[in-house]
Amino acid sequence: MRNRKLFIDGWSFEKPGEASFAVTLPHTWNAKDGQDGGNDYWRGTAKYSKTFPKPALSEDECLFIEFLGAAMEARVLLNGKEIANHAGGYSTFRAELTPYLQDENQLEVFVDNSSNDRIYPQKADFTFYGGLYRDVSLITVKKAHFELVKDGTPGIKVTPSVDLEKKCAKVTVEAWANLGDCVLFEIDIEAGLLQKTAALSGGHAEAVFTIEDVRLWDGLSDPYLYTARAKLYAKNPGSGDNSEALDEVSARFGCREIRFDPDEGFFLNGRSYPLRGVSRHQDRLGIGNALTIREHREDMAIVRELGATTLRLAHYQQAQEFYDLCDENGIVVWAEIPFITMFMKNGRENTISQMRELVTQCYNHPSVVCWGLSNEITAASPADEDLMENHRALNDLCHRMDTTRPTTMAHVFMLETDSPLLAVPDIGSYNLYFGWYVGTLEQNEEFFDEYHEKFPERVIGFSEYGADANPAFHAKAPERGDYSEEYQCLYHEHILKVIDERPYLWATHVWNLFDFAADGRDEGGKNGQNQKGLVTMDRKLKKDAFYLYKAAWSKEPFVHLCGSRRKDREEEVTEIKVYSNQPKVSLYVDDVLFAEKEGSRIFTFDVPISGTHEIRAEAGEQCDSMTVVKVDQPNEDYIFNKIAIVNWFDKEDYKPDCYSIKDTMGELQQNPQTAAILEGMMAKMRQSRGDVAEASANNANLQKMMARMTLESLFKQAGGVPEEAVRALNSALQKIRKG
Repeated sequence: MRNRKLFIDGWSFEKPGEASFAVTLPHTWNAKDGQDGGNDYWRGTAKYSKTFPKPALSEDECLFIEFLGAAMEARVLLNGKEIANHAGGYSTFRAELTPYLQDENQLEVFVDNSSNDRIYPQKADFTFYGGLYRDVSLITVKKAHFELVKDGTPGIKVTPSVDLEKKCAKVTVEAWANLGDCVLFEIDIEAGLLQKTAALSGGHAEAVFTIEDVRLWDGLSDPYLYTARAKLYAKNPGSGDNSEALDEVSARFGCREIRFDPDEGFFLNGRSYPLRGVSRHQDRLGIGNALTIREHREDMAIVRELGATTLRLAHYQQAQEFYDLCDENGIVVWAEIPFITMFMKNGRENTISQMRELVTQCYNHPSVVCWGLSNEITAASPADEDLMENHRALNDLCHRMDTTRPTTMAHVFMLETDSPLLAVPDIGSYNLYFGWYVGTLEQNEEFFDEYHEKFPERVIGFSEYGADANPAFHAKAPERGDYSEEYQCLYHEHILKVIDERPYLWATHVWNLFDFAADGRDEGGKNGQNQKGLVTMDRKLKKDAFYLYKAAWSKEPFVHLCGSRRKDREEEVTEIKVYSNQPKVSLYVDDVLFAEKEGSRIFTFDVPISGTHEIRAEAGEQCDSMTVVKVDQPNEDYIFNKIAIVNWFDKEDYKPDCYSIKDTMGELQQNPQTAAILEGMMAKMRQSRGDVAEASANNANLQKMMARMTLESLFKQAGGVPEEAVRALNSALQKIRKG
C-alpha cells in the first residue's frame, strides 16, 4: 500500500558564489529582501541538495518524490541524472526516483525565479519568491498504482450532480492507474458505505453512485463533506481470492448546486447566497511564502472572524491545505492561475500547463466555484489576436476538463467594457480603484450601473477594490492619498454601500485581506509592501476597516471603537466612530454615559474634549475602550504627507498665464516643453510604484484617465514628494507661457 513520508529535513541551500548552509523546508530565499522595497530582491537559480540512503524497497515497489511548490522553475537531478523539469511555481509535481537509486544518493534541485518570457508571473504587484517553499515528500507505492505524475493529479476525480427536488445526488467517481485489473470505489455516507467495482479500461475506471437524502455542502451554515475512495486490485476483489488492494487514494467532496444570475448574483443550492469577501495573498512578514499549516489555519480563523462568504485566492494556485480549509469552513473560492498584467507570446504553453494543473489538482474541492483565466492582463498589453487566442484556448480547456464550473476573468479598470475580451469567459469581473488611484469614489457605482444597463445579460462582479492604509497614519479630515486608516474607512464605507445596493454583483472581493509583499513599492511609509490589507502583514493588527466588514458580515456580536491609534487630537470637538453589528450603541466618556444611538454598522458621536479622556463603547454585552488626549497642535507622526500643498505657491509670484502644477496632465502633455518635464517627473514616480506601474505606463485608457488629474492632486495621492522638488517643478512650469 501507499506510504508517504515528509522529506523536509537535512537539506543544503546554495546561491551562486556563496557558501552553502543547512535549511529545513519549507524555505524561500526572498523572505527578507523580497519585502524591504527597492525592487532589488534576488532572482536567479539556487540549488537545494540532500543526500540519503536507498530506502528499503521490495521488488514490486517504486519510489516517487513530490514537490508541492517550487518557485518558479525546478530542475530535479538524482545522482546526476535529470528526472524532472517543472515550469510553474504554485502547483504540485512528482517524479519517479526508482530507476536512478543507488546505495547512497545525491538529490539536487535547481530552483529558478529569474526573469524570463516563458513562465508566469513576470510583471505583477507582488513579490515572486523563489524556493522550495512548500513540503516535499517521498511516496512509496506498488508498481501497480494510481496515477501520480500527470499534472500532479490526486489520482481520483469526483463529480457530484445534485437534484434539489429529489434531495439526491448522482456522484461519478473516476480513477486512473498504470496497471491492475479493477478498482473498488467507495463512498462513506451517514447511513453506511456505498461500494461499486469497475474494470480498468485503458488505465481508467469509473463508477456512478446515487446518494439519497443527500446532505448538501451548504456554505457557512453546513459545509458537509463526504469521502470517496478508490482501491486498486490485481483481480476483482469479489472473486474470492481475498487479495489485498495494491493502492488506495481518497478525496473529500461536497454535493452542492451553483448558479450565476445576471440580475440576482450567485445562488447556492437554489437560494440567493451573496458572495461578499476578500482576496488573499499567501505570504507573511519575515517568512515570505514558506508557510506551514499553522499559518494557514491562522489566516482561516481571521476569515471566519470577518464573516466573509468568499475568498479570491489570488493570483495563483495556493496550498492544498488552504483549499481544504475552505472546504471545511464553507468558504466559496475563486481559483486562478498567475496569467497576469503582461501578455507574453512565449508564455502561452505555460498558461495551458498551469491551468491544467490547477483544474486537475483542485477539481474535487467543493469550495471552488470558478476558474480564473487571467488578471488585469491588458494592463500592459493590447487585446490583440494572440492574447485573445490564448484566452480562448484556456477557456476551452477549462470547459473540456470541467463541465460543472464557469470560467471568469478579473479585468483591469482601464479595459473598455466593449472589448471582445469580456465575452470570452462565462462570467466576468472588474478591478476598480476609483477613489484611490484615479477618479472619485462615485465613479465606482457609475461604472457598474452603466455596465449593467449596457450588458444586462452578462454576469458581472467586483473582483478588486481597496485603498492603502498605514496604521501609523491618521487624519482629522482624511483624503485620498494620505494613507490614513481614516481614509481607508471612508473609502470602504462608500464601497460597501455601493455593493449593498447592487445585488446583481455575483461576487465582491476586497483587495486585500492582508498587507502583502510588493518589493517594487516604496510608498505610504513602508517599503516593499502593498498596504491595502484590512490586516497587517504579520497578522498582528486588524485595521479599523476590518471591523466595518465584520459589522456587515459577521453574526458574532461585537463593538469596535475606531481611531484608537489616533490618541492625540487637536480639535475641541472630536468625532468618535463606532462599528458594530448590534442595533444600539452606548458611548461613555470618563465613565459617564454621553449618548446612545440606534442604527446599522456605523455609529458616530461628536464629543467635546479638553484633556485626557477614557472613551468606552457598549453594545449589549460587548464593549471596547480607548484613550484620547486633547493637544494644541496636530501630531506630525500621524501625517504621511507633511507638505502643505496650499503653500506650494507664493501668491505674489504665481502667473496664471503660465503653466503650473494646478494644470491637468492632459493640458501639460499638449505643450512639447511641459510634456518633456512631465515625462521626466512621471518616470521617477513610477520607479517607486514597482513593475506594474512601469509596465502599464503606456496603457492608452490609463493615460486618458490620468489626463483629467492635476499635478497637484497627483502629488497628494503619491505623497512623500520633497517640497523643494515640487517647488522646482512648479518654477520650471511657470517659465512656460500658455497659448
